[in-house]
Amino acid sequence: MSGGLGNLIKTLQIDTRLLGMIGAFIVISLVFHVATGGTFLTPRNLFTLTLQTASVAVMATGMVFVIVTRNIDLSIGSLLGIVGMLMGVIQVQILPDIVGFGSPSIWIITVTVGILLGAAIGAFQGWLIGYLVIPSFIVTLGGLLIWRGGAWWVSKGTTISPLDPNFVMLGGASGTIGVTASWGLAIVGSILTVVFLMNTRRKHISHNFAVKPLWAEYALGAILVSAICGITAVLNAYLVPTRILERRFAAEGLEMPEGYTEAYGFPISVLIVLFVTIAMTIVAKKTRFGRYIFAMGGNPDAAELSGINTRMLTVKVFALMGALTAIAAVIASARLGSAGSSLGELDELRVIAAAVIGGTALAGGVGTIYGAILGALIMQALVSGMGMVGVDSPLQNMIVGGVLIIAVWIDIIYRRKTGDA
Repeated sequence: MSGGLGNLIKTLQIDTRLLGMIGAFIVISLVFHVATGGTFLTPRNLFTLTLQTASVAVMATGMVFVIVTRNIDLSIGSLLGIVGMLMGVIQVQILPDIVGFGSPSIWIITVTVGILLGAAIGAFQGWLIGYLVIPSFIVTLGGLLIWRGGAWWVSKGTTISPLDPNFVMLGGASGTIGVTASWGLAIVGSILTVVFLMNTRRKHISHNFAVKPLWAEYALGAILVSAICGITAVLNAYLVPTRILERRFAAEGLEMPEGYTEAYGFPISVLIVLFVTIAMTIVAKKTRFGRYIFAMGGNPDAAELSGINTRMLTVKVFALMGALTAIAAVIASARLGSAGSSLGELDELRVIAAAVIGGTALAGGVGTIYGAILGALIMQALVSGMGMVGVDSPLQNMIVGGVLIIAVWIDIIYRRKTGDA
């Protein structure tokens, strides 16, 4: 990239990889928008796209840490399945007899048990990898088969439903925060973004680091705030169907006012993704645990010689992956309103693809959380768009596989040119 645009990007200190992924998403969206006759880039479809991306995006943030440490986790799809199934059993068959049907504590207990169970299974797999020195490929491939079989064994092949109404809201399809709260969240996010940029600039100056020109700081802040407000405006533009509003008013014994409209706003599942993204970014950049992960991925032997307990670190990374998979199981099963033995099938491939497309190096040591989120969004946009234009499922898998190979090839070329290889 050269000329005025290249100089502008360099001045703004924007990651060119990030720009490339955003550009890829825009191109994919525009192509499918034209191919679908103008229905892809509508508030309704973009709302649905965020719901479909949420569970994979949550797991992709954990997969970054796993791959950075030079490991792989092929079991997460099956782990999602068994944790989702067990959470279904807990809230449908066990807790109602203990705390009463419809108790608000059902979803809290269910989610807590699910996350603890996911973390425990992940830690066990990490122990096999870290302390028994069994390759992660073998351990998690075995987990893929074991946990998928376990999900079927728990349910005997049946689907568990209906799930607790409060739990279902976490999936986002029926759980949103409305227009007012969404704009409030956008305002808070915009303020925090500006404060973050100001504090970062102040710290760089105090340490005599090079800083961007002041106009560049303003420009970057304006871009980020515009993006936040733009996303909020799009999601707030998706109106609740009139028939649903009429049923809601009828259930309350009221007549819906003429011309009354209501928008969904941010889905709760998207807020969960946002929270996980922020938390994982902080862990990666601001904590000793995160620094140890990238040190181990960069050079495991040097990390161990420097005093890092790489075995226990492996256990912690896989435990975190298991906990995030459990959160994804909450989102996935809540969105469907049921738990079936096929829940999470092939998700391991989608998650790995999202992390790799997002710039996580399979050789270890390099990866970003925001890259994984964008990778998940690109993957889902591709799959969703192909579904909307009538591409058969087998052909979809072939295209996604080809995109993954091309993405890795482009990443290799990029690293060679930037000296990161």
